[in-house]
Amino acid sequence: MLQFDTLIIGSGLAGLTLALKLADHQKVGLITKKALLDGASSWAQGGIAAVLSGEDTSQAHIQDTLIAGAGLCDETATRFVVEHGKQAIDWLISQGVPFTKDNTSDTGYHLTREGGHDKRRIIHAADATGLAVQETLSGKVLAHPNITVLEGYMSVDLITGRKLGLSDNRCYGAYALDTKTDEVVTIAAQHTILATGGSGKVYLYTTNPDTSTGDGIAMAWRAGCRVANMEFIQFHPTCLYHPHAKSFLISEAVRGEGGILKLPDGTRFMSAHDERAELAPRDIVARAIDYEMKKGGLDCVYLDISHQSVEFLQAHFPNIFARCLTLGINISKEPIPVVPAAHYTCGGVVADLHARTDVANLYAVGETAYSGLHGANRLASNSLLECLVFADAAAKEILSQPREEPLTLPAWDDSQVTDADEHIVIAHNWAELRHFMWDYVGIVRTNKRLQRARHRVQLLQNEIDEYYAHFHISSDLLELRNLVTNADLIVQSALSRHESRGLHYSRDYPETLDNPLPTILTPPNH
Repeated sequence: MLQFDTLIIGSGLAGLTLALKLADHQKVGLITKKALLDGASSWAQGGIAAVLSGEDTSQAHIQDTLIAGAGLCDETATRFVVEHGKQAIDWLISQGVPFTKDNTSDTGYHLTREGGHDKRRIIHAADATGLAVQETLSGKVLAHPNITVLEGYMSVDLITGRKLGLSDNRCYGAYALDTKTDEVVTIAAQHTILATGGSGKVYLYTTNPDTSTGDGIAMAWRAGCRVANMEFIQFHPTCLYHPHAKSFLISEAVRGEGGILKLPDGTRFMSAHDERAELAPRDIVARAIDYEMKKGGLDCVYLDISHQSVEFLQAHFPNIFARCLTLGINISKEPIPVVPAAHYTCGGVVADLHARTDVANLYAVGETAYSGLHGANRLASNSLLECLVFADAAAKEILSQPREEPLTLPAWDDSQVTDADEHIVIAHNWAELRHFMWDYVGIVRTNKRLQRARHRVQLLQNEIDEYYAHFHISSDLLELRNLVTNADLIVQSALSRHESRGLHYSRDYPETLDNPLPTILTPPNH
């Protein structure tokens, strides 16, 4: 049995921040199912939204967030995050994060502006902010003597009092699969943090890394935590459609510089959906592409910027130009095949302003959590800020608690199972899930599609539960099990919202209600 004061599951920005804020006072264990930098935080290009300039105000940032959230943001949580923004950025600067500087700015740093923001408030490190932050913090995490990093450890399930037959249902740690040896280890801890990211891989097309399988959300649900607002999945309208171009985004700036969306026969279609055509907001463009693909039975649509010169394209979009060229697409001569893709999970595990969940000693931070900040639609660059602020809040809460000795926990028992004889079952179910979630629970929804998805989810859950009960576990099986749970939560949430709002658009309920409430699901038997 491994033993820590605090166990952090996940190595994104929230997990690394929390580890560093605890490690001077505690023995910290951090597990990540692949390598330290393999999470979604490293992929974040834009930056971090925070009120840094004298020309900006907290109230303006709060207002922009509330407008983007379409009436479902929790105002207290929004204010809490925004008002702690500068402190969070100052901490990153003190850690040595190389943000892009600008001597003409009153902050000394270059601030950019993104969709939905009324002011320039996005601090960034060129166009790879997430990677710069993660590389800086991971170096400090690896060097700290009180932090044990376990790469290649896939969390299996939380160990709760209920599972141990105790009268309380607090969290005592977790079981984790060492993917290098296929052995399950027991990890005991007084405090356990879920920082595992979102569930984008439940969809066929996603901008998320392979690690985004909703593990923390599923484990928390099984442990007895409520989840909220899972129907609100943010889709990016233009992801490169190519078998070898996994999750490569085509920036919205391509449309900003005159890129035209076309059907395979060359017909433009955006003006039929919105008078702003290609320059309409992200959700409208994504819905229009989705509509045209479903109507025509298309695999993709095309984004054409070939009327611009090679020099212009290489100056403005060097990474996109080079990446497409390696795949045989010369964007100066031919259009780019694109599809919308799942981008961000706005809902998650219900957590308070200290990141506490419904289960004692269990916390949720970052994309895994529902803090109330994002409402029905996330404002650009608020996600990394949320990671920083709630990691700090969780650290303070944990350090305020009296120290207890961890329990001696039982070892993982796999004496009643055998080796799986048909791994194809997992691969087939994974493919089926991602296809029907894309077709039935995507950008535009109907009751009939959602009911079809619910039926298929239940069939898959039964198959996977039976497989899980009879065979040795693998990381593929664990991820599939978690994804099916997330799919079920998304479908349940979507079926219960009888309106269209933010990222949830229903043909059966196109109107927006006057008094919206978050969608909160409670696990059965709790």
